Amino acid sequence: MAKNTAFVFLKPSAVTDKMKEMVKETFEKKGIKIVKEGAIEAETIDKKQLIDKHYYAIASKATLLTPDKLSIPADKFKEQFGLEWDDVLKDGKALNAKDACEKLEVDADELNTMWAEAKKAKNLVKFGGGFYCAKLEKEGKGTYYVFNGFFMTMRAGFVKPGVSIYYYVVEFDPKELCWADFRGKVLGPTDPADAPKDSLRGGALASWKDLELPAEPNVGENCVHASASPFEALAERMNWLGNKADKDAWGKALLDAGVKMKTIKEWCLDPQVTYGEKLAPTTKSIWDTLEDMDAQECLDKCADIAAWRPLRKPKFGKVKKGVQPDAKGLNLYVKCMKAPEAVEGSPEVKEVLVGDDTGLVMLSIRSDTHADVCKAGAALRVQNAHVKMIKGYIRVVLDKWAVLKEADASALDFEAVDETANVSAVEYERTSN
Repeated sequence: MAKNTAFVFLKPSAVTDKMKEMVKETFEKKGIKIVKEGAIEAETIDKKQLIDKHYYAIASKATLLTPDKLSIPADKFKEQFGLEWDDVLKDGKALNAKDACEKLEVDADELNTMWAEAKKAKNLVKFGGGFYCAKLEKEGKGTYYVFNGFFMTMRAGFVKPGVSIYYYVVEFDPKELCWADFRGKVLGPTDPADAPKDSLRGGALASWKDLELPAEPNVGENCVHASASPFEALAERMNWLGNKADKDAWGKALLDAGVKMKTIKEWCLDPQVTYGEKLAPTTKSIWDTLEDMDAQECLDKCADIAAWRPLRKPKFGKVKKGVQPDAKGLNLYVKCMKAPEAVEGSPEVKEVLVGDDTGLVMLSIRSDTHADVCKAGAALRVQNAHVKMIKGYIRVVLDKWAVLKEADASALDFEAVDETANVSAVEYERTSN
């Protein structure tokens, strides 16, 4: 069974020697092995945009992408601000949070204050999860429409000169500790007040002064981050440590399971993925889909999602061209010429003459359900049928894998059936080599 491998880090405000000691002690008690640990300094985090990539869904709108690269719902923008999005963009009045700091000549905290004021004044609109726009004004600088301005303060906590994160790559046996318990009982819930006292976040709250933390931990400053799934852990090792998927043990297993490198890189940005039942598929964020799964289950789910393909829209052909000896997967729109008739000597088999504007053909059916829809003059939809030669004559067979349903008359792209060409009336000579 594959081991669970997670990425954990102390946030800058929680990097103290005593906090590190508590982390090590907690891991030892829970049977969690530290494989690798170390510090990543603010300068590196800033230069490589590591925190921006870590919070990609939010940061992409705040620092990584300019407004012209974003997909803006123009109707929502106009409803909130009374302006056409294209005009605002053309006039250079749309900014991401990073550029807004430069244009308005403010720092992260000042931008955050302006953002809070805009929110209070209801000059803010939500376009989706982690995707906001606010109208910000500053005397002498003008009015701008800024995306995810709140992120800069969050980012500043990681890139301020002198600070760092302290990370751990850890392993644990899923038979002894499942991923859900690793997050819920070892890390603790997002709000430290809800966390068990022997968890990292709960322990930090209970002993924050002894741990030399600058302030009491809360939802926003909860001291520790840990991966929500084995895939998220891989994405974080690739981001923070520069690991390559094919050099990472779990990443290599993912590649061996059939997930392509291109797909892994795309999934690191947490896109929406579709999977599950073909007729009623699920569409959901890949990270949300994999949350709390153990290594092997996560691996299997990733392989299933990567291999999933939607049902293809069937292509419908014509009788004369499509119905050939040994043809399979036939899809036809036809008109029923007469009611089904039992085959002499095989009463369980019925035959139905149908046709389109290219000719006639005989259907061979066994199902009463199929027989019930075959009324003279009815439009029929035939799917996944196959041709069988019976005594040298063509029959289009509908077995348990085929579909025969009554269709709307508008589905027929012809007015009259060509009754002069009956494919099933032509005798084929069987030859043997």
